[in-house]
Amino acid sequence: MSNNSFFSDVDSYLFHQGTDYEAYKKLGAHPMERDGVEGTLFNVWAPHAQYVSVISAKTGWENEQWMSRSAWDGGVWECFVPGVVQGDAYRYVVTGADGVRRYKSDPYAFYAEKRPDNASIVYNLDNYAWGDGDYQAARDNNTVLEKPMAIYELHLGSWKKQYNGPGDEDGFLNYRDLADQLAEYANWMGYTHVELIGVCEHPFDGSWGYQVTGFFAPTSRHGNPDDFRYFVDTLHKAGIGVILDWVPAHFPKDEFALAHFDGTPLYEPADPLRAEYPEWGTLAFDHGKPEVRSFLISSAFYWINEFHIDALRVDAVAAMIYVNFSRAEWRPNIFGGNINLESTDFLKQLNYEVRHQTNGYLIAEDSSAEPGITVPSEDGGMGFLFKWNMGWMNDTLRYIGHDPVYRKWHHHELTHTVDYAFTENFILVLSHDEVVYGKQSMVGKTPGSIMDRLGGVKTLYTYQFTHPGKKLLFMGQDFAQDAEWDYHKEIDWFLADDYGHRDVLQCVKNLIAVYRRYPALHADSKNPTTFEWVNGADMDRNIISFIRRNPWNYDGALLVVCNFSATHYAGYTVGAPQEGAYRRVFSTFDSLPGAGSPDELGYVPELLTERHDCDGYDYRLTYDLRPFEAMILAFPGDTLTPDPAPKPKKKPTAKKAKAATAKRAKTATKKTKTTAKKTTRKKSTKTKE
Repeated sequence: MSNNSFFSDVDSYLFHQGTDYEAYKKLGAHPMERDGVEGTLFNVWAPHAQYVSVISAKTGWENEQWMSRSAWDGGVWECFVPGVVQGDAYRYVVTGADGVRRYKSDPYAFYAEKRPDNASIVYNLDNYAWGDGDYQAARDNNTVLEKPMAIYELHLGSWKKQYNGPGDEDGFLNYRDLADQLAEYANWMGYTHVELIGVCEHPFDGSWGYQVTGFFAPTSRHGNPDDFRYFVDTLHKAGIGVILDWVPAHFPKDEFALAHFDGTPLYEPADPLRAEYPEWGTLAFDHGKPEVRSFLISSAFYWINEFHIDALRVDAVAAMIYVNFSRAEWRPNIFGGNINLESTDFLKQLNYEVRHQTNGYLIAEDSSAEPGITVPSEDGGMGFLFKWNMGWMNDTLRYIGHDPVYRKWHHHELTHTVDYAFTENFILVLSHDEVVYGKQSMVGKTPGSIMDRLGGVKTLYTYQFTHPGKKLLFMGQDFAQDAEWDYHKEIDWFLADDYGHRDVLQCVKNLIAVYRRYPALHADSKNPTTFEWVNGADMDRNIISFIRRNPWNYDGALLVVCNFSATHYAGYTVGAPQEGAYRRVFSTFDSLPGAGSPDELGYVPELLTERHDCDGYDYRLTYDLRPFEAMILAFPGDTLTPDPAPKPKKKPTAKKAKAATAKRAKTATKKTKTTAKKTTRKKSTKTKE
């Protein structure tokens, strides 16, 4: 053993305390020069192994290079291998405590072979020149809660495909090609962020990237680590944040990866009642083990610091919180309860350190009923900045699935989501999980004719974008894809040329613009006074109306009316707290202005109040509310109103209208593809508490 060990005594101390948050800088494979010789230094943690060696493709996977235990840490094995450089594949051969030789990938590898191969690849992270300095300098996580967040969730492998010859069965685009196309599409639509699933290296496509074997490696399906850096860099230079799905709850049982790494349960618990998630067929991480904490928190720091990721969306938080999650047999904690004390403590530590030592933040994908998920950990909470609102998603989609004739019996499913909307910093999600495995696409969930279904989807999206909370839509749902998501195939971009689907796409684009423009819709975190029911009890007509506002007054406020029925309500009236002209800033019938006459569009730039008691207010607005129409009205004196939709000069023939619409859709799609309370409000004009 040499006292010149790369893994120092300080590294050893921090690593075994669970506080080495940059362990990847010492463990793993690091190309360097020693005594004038180019090679790679390897370090791997395998405390119970009898022997460890390195083999590489350069020597035909022969000629094992034997590793020795670090001078400072007997659990870490190290060796310098001359001639193994950037781009060379390698594996560890670990003779475990049980005497079995196992060929293992590097837990800290920065790059890996494309599946079905699984060797690690030496990669130097020091060669990329970032260009997102302005974006990074402008980032301020202290103001994220008050800023708009419209997230476009996507799976890179099925967002776009390009097949290169008969031997290419995957059609995967390189990160660089994806970056240029996605940046243009996201900017055209107005999305503020993209969220990526399936980027951390994984062997099985069908896991969508949620069974990770490379916690420090972007998947080689789309290129190398610097290609992925270019991806993030390009999105940032376009002003778009990047969120990465990250899975610290569990990992697959693949022999080449973390499972039984040194012949013992090293990364997984030794307790068989804690070790597995039977529902997924995976192994749980042992979050009580300090070295596992160093590994996982280092992974979080790695993506944020080395790849400039804005935020990590932490998958399966409920699985970490509860020891009985998906387990028929389970072992209670020391107090006899079902809370996993080690995992919740890990999550608090993770959130605290990410929040205080990096420029990123964490989002919880959490279906638990535990409070305080977005309360800072130093204040007794879990410490996440945001939490996915699974309750809103489930309740709202359940309501949408009912035929409008029967929706009055389920009206509470739609309205009671406001009751808990401000208990956490929520993100309202219509995610990939809701459009697979027989759940149907968004448009497939709604009953009725195709036009009713498309209209219903537009109203659903309007409710999403005006309801308290940040927003997330999964790819394909912004143009109302008919089919469920299939990770094997590209999403059905051709539908964006169809009149009805193009209408939905333009509707979402318009909604995002209004959402981003009006602080009343996005500066609402944990503040109940920013939402005020006008009429939340009109269940017989399937209509809801409410006001989004600032906490003090109606300056910049918006009045929202959503008709979830197929009925046209002539002379519909809605209460208004202020006298004057309410200007329409959005309607689901505005999506393709110019496609018909003003009457067909229902273009009414302003609605004037009448002095008449309505919905508990002193004034009312009267207008025709069309089937499945949702409308957003700015209060009198509004200065942020977008330009109104233009009126067509004359009514075109149906044939000409269809041709004009097709032409617009084709033009824009071409760019896309190439780039791409409960009851009626009681009579009062005071703020609803």
